[in-house]
Parts: sequence; C-alpha cells; structure tokens
Amino acid sequence: MTNRAYVIAGSEATGGAGIQADLKAFQELGVYGAGTITCIVSFDPKDDWGHRFVPVDPGVIADQIEAATACHDLDVVKIGMLGTPDTIDVVAEALRRQPWRHVVLDPVLICKGQEPGAALDTDKALTAQILPLATVITPNHFEARTLAGMESLDTVDDLVEAARRIRELGPRHVIVKGGTELPGPDAVDVYFDGEEVAVLSAPKIGEERVSGAGCTFAAAITAELAKGTEVGEAVRTAKAMVREGIAERLTTRAPFASVVPSAPAHA
Repeated sequence: MTNRAYVIAGSEATGGAGIQADLKAFQELGVYGAGTITCIVSFDPKDDWGHRFVPVDPGVIADQIEAATACHDLDVVKIGMLGTPDTIDVVAEALRRQPWRHVVLDPVLICKGQEPGAALDTDKALTAQILPLATVITPNHFEARTLAGMESLDTVDDLVEAARRIRELGPRHVIVKGGTELPGPDAVDVYFDGEEVAVLSAPKIGEERVSGAGCTFAAAITAELAKGTEVGEAVRTAKAMVREGIAERLTTRAPFASVVPSAPAHA
C-alpha cells in the first residue's frame, strides 16, 4: 500500500515554501501527499518583496479537510501556517474528530503580512489549541525562544533548555532548530524526546536563511513518520534532506534563494 501523508498549510506563490515545498518533500521521500490550503501568501516584488497575506474562508478549509480525510486513510499530518484564530479554530476542531498517530507542528508564529495585534492573537490561539494536539514540534530559533519564554538562545545548552520547556507544553517530541541564528560555524538542532537529548550538528552552508528550509524539514519528518520510521531517525533524514536542499538551492530574482528538496541517499 502506498504511504500517505497529509499537510494543512499555506500556499506560497513562488513555490519555495509552504504547501508547495511540503508536497515536493513528500514526493521525494516516496510518500503520496494530500493537502489543505489555509491561506495564500504572495510576495510583492513592487514593495521590497513584502508579504501579501490572504486567509482562506474557514468553511472552505473545513470542506478541504472533510474531502481529504474522507478520501484517504490518514493518520500522520503536518500543520504549517494557519494564519488566523478562525483558521486555528476550524483546524483544531477537525483534528479532534479522529485519532492521529502523529501531528507534526511547524509553529509559524508570525506572518509579516499581518498587523502585530492580529499576529499576537494568532500566536495565543495556536499555543492554546494546536500545540497540545502535536506529537512532534519543530520550532526555529525565534519560535523556540518565544514558546519557551526565554530572552535569548545563544548556546546549545540554551537550545536544550528551550526544548525541555516546550515539551512541558504538551508535545512528546521537540526539535529546536538553531539554524543560522545560533552563533558558531555549525547548524545545530536539538531533539528531545522527554528522556534523552540528541544534538545534531553539521557545518553551516552559508549564513543566509533559505526559503522553505523549515517547511521542508517538518514535511520530511512527516513523510518518514508516514512510512513508519521512528521519530529520531525521521529527524536525521529530514536534516540530511534540508542540508542537500540548501546546498542545491535555487537562486531567483527575489532577494532570497529557495531550498530544492531531494531525498538523501539513505532515505
């Protein structure tokens, strides 16, 4: 039987991030992907490539989820950008309707196209409603600092402390991504399963963030979990995939490059 994975996330028009990147990662790892679009993000090339953010009507989101879950036997889902409290309400309600073997949350806390007050309301709703349903969470440096309530994350020990604090919020598996923001020559991720800490370190590939890296990382974990892979091994495969995707990044006319997902040799 073909392994299937599901993603609920935003659409990003350049193809480098969001549900476009997620489905590419699924396909590269040999998993059939189904997806529900929560919002549409399009960069504005006439305004310094700023975000233009349009939420999808909650009823349309509910319809998409109904269709996908009726059509396919799905038990592993990635949650990406949700964008508004109304979207979070409808997604949380849908997730609670059936059991999930894994809910992988890539906690997108801030959309640059939103007003600060609306973004804060969204952050609070995400933390209250979606985070407790997650079995795996993959915050980046900023998101981990925010969720953990820490002023700074400057060392690997700080990443570990953040992972411990975030796990207390509900998720069983926490992967805190140091990325380019953590000082030093290596890109360091910390994986904490409640008992053991694994530090995954590899030399940085440049100092600039690459669009879609976080989306691809969480999507690759989701795809591997759909195949029955254990979480720790899924995280290692995801890191390898993202590193290759950054090395092969696509240069565009935008002021950022895009990750190019490709399955690592051992996947």
